[in-house]
Amino acid sequence: MLISMILFVVMVSVVLLMVSLVLSMKNCEDREKSSPYECGFDSFSSSRLPFSLRFFLVAVIFVVFDVEISLIIPIIFSLWYSSSSISLFTGAFFLVILFLGLFHEHREGSLEWVN
Repeated sequence: MLISMILFVVMVSVVLLMVSLVLSMKNCEDREKSSPYECGFDSFSSSRLPFSLRFFLVAVIFVVFDVEISLIIPIIFSLWYSSSSISLFTGAFFLVILFLGLFHEHREGSLEWVN
């Protein structure tokens, strides 16, 4: 039974991969599709403005800390219900890694908005 379920999952994955490859080949990019639309006129300047990496860095740091918070909450609940020392050590180890990463980002200057 387990073998047939694994085989089914692999077959569905392969079929979905093939369908996505076939459908992506139909959408070939040309110059007109990739150029910005400005009411039929030629563009005055490049629409591809340089992107500030500070905004990207802040977004990545937010996502990392958001995911880490969502990982800390189950540790708190496991301490609340079981009060085992393994959960305590796991939570402490996770927080040490979190603060080491925060210290590294601060020392590197990633958290400084103005240099």
